[in-house]
Amino acid sequence: MSKYDIIVLGSGPGGYVTAIRASQLGFKTAIVEKESLGGVCLNWGCIPTKALLKSAQVFEYLKHAEDYGLSVKDYDKNFDAVVKRSRNVADGMSKGVQFLMKKNKIDVLNGFGKVKVGKKVEVTSEDGKTTDHQADHIIIATGARSRELPSLPQDGKKVIGYREAMTLKNQPKKMIVVGSGAIGVEFAYFYNSMGTEVTIVEYLPNIVPVEDIDVSKQLEKTFKKSGIKIMTSAEVTSVATSSKGVKAVVKTSKGEETLEADIVLSAVGIKSNIENIGLEDLGIATDRDKILVNDYYQTNIPGYYAIGDVTPGQALAHVASAEGILCVEKIAGMHVEALDYGNIPGCTYCMPEIASVGLTEKQAKDKGYELKVGKFPFSASGKASASGNKDGFVKVIFDAKYGEWLGCHMVGVGVTDMIAEAVLGRKLETTGHEVLKAVHPHPTMSEAVMEAVADAYDEVIHL
Repeated sequence: MSKYDIIVLGSGPGGYVTAIRASQLGFKTAIVEKESLGGVCLNWGCIPTKALLKSAQVFEYLKHAEDYGLSVKDYDKNFDAVVKRSRNVADGMSKGVQFLMKKNKIDVLNGFGKVKVGKKVEVTSEDGKTTDHQADHIIIATGARSRELPSLPQDGKKVIGYREAMTLKNQPKKMIVVGSGAIGVEFAYFYNSMGTEVTIVEYLPNIVPVEDIDVSKQLEKTFKKSGIKIMTSAEVTSVATSSKGVKAVVKTSKGEETLEADIVLSAVGIKSNIENIGLEDLGIATDRDKILVNDYYQTNIPGYYAIGDVTPGQALAHVASAEGILCVEKIAGMHVEALDYGNIPGCTYCMPEIASVGLTEKQAKDKGYELKVGKFPFSASGKASASGNKDGFVKVIFDAKYGEWLGCHMVGVGVTDMIAEAVLGRKLETTGHEVLKAVHPHPTMSEAVMEAVADAYDEVIHL
């Protein structure tokens, strides 16, 4: 039986980052992966979807070339080529992780991993052979998959999840997207841009319901302008499939409505991969589909840890990476501070993009804060006007008493690259006045952050 200091189950952005940091700290490390290195994020999530969205954005530019004084004739999309490019990008990233494993001398154990009593991991390879491996510390990072609703069972053909959505052989003429979280709105934007007739069905009163209400309203306005049909406070109660397509019964406040389409994309969230990995045999505590851990990701059983989507924190790639690093640094005896889940940025990569961190305006009011709220529309931004992308805004929320930066919410082109300023500012306990006195470059999209803060303190110049 091979012996390690640390074994990591799962090689997604939580698992492989954890393994690398463990190796850097001098631990003899192995990682278990049943499919491709990089997990869902690199192979079926974050990275390939961004490649699809980039193709959609370029296609949008071609369609609006005349807006920029350019003439482009005989352009068209090649749906197969768009999908192929996305897969090539994913393959390249996965190979990059393979290189990192070799560089950091991490053993890759190919197969399905199951934790066992005695700090052991059983790995079952594709041919059914099993091998046992032992470690002082075992870190579970098995991630999550597309969640299925009883009323919306996925058959992989007519009712699909995110995996099938990025590898369809033929572009559908009509698509129903159920759920308007990040996955739902990103695919809605992609397929709409490619020419598919898209309808979004959202159970809650607003799309992207976790976002600030102003962001939600802005995205809905832009989506409707681009031809996406949106049904909120609506629920798909049943779906009938046939060789011709699907018929979905949607319950709304006005009654039932039947929608017809080629494909239904179920984007109603994720389900943690905690089944059949040995948790019950060990007595590892779980609650509502999540493994329970302390601030340093230790489970109730000594020597066993869990990070990423299988734990109660936000199901985001960068959260899983941060958790894994913190976990192994704690194991190494380093001084570490518990992760601040109130300062985790969220990004959605539809167009316009969405980025946010901290409290929404409603959450801040509900907590009893007296607020200073500032907002700067990109329609007043020189850089946005020059680039032709004026939809959206930056919104900032400060505590009026102490100047604490409570939240920042953005919607517009490139905002996912801008949100880090607010994350860093909040981490350093930056006040509104300090942001104002930090000179921002002009013309840039990022100066909208300073302008929004200026608006909050009644010092705005360009509004």
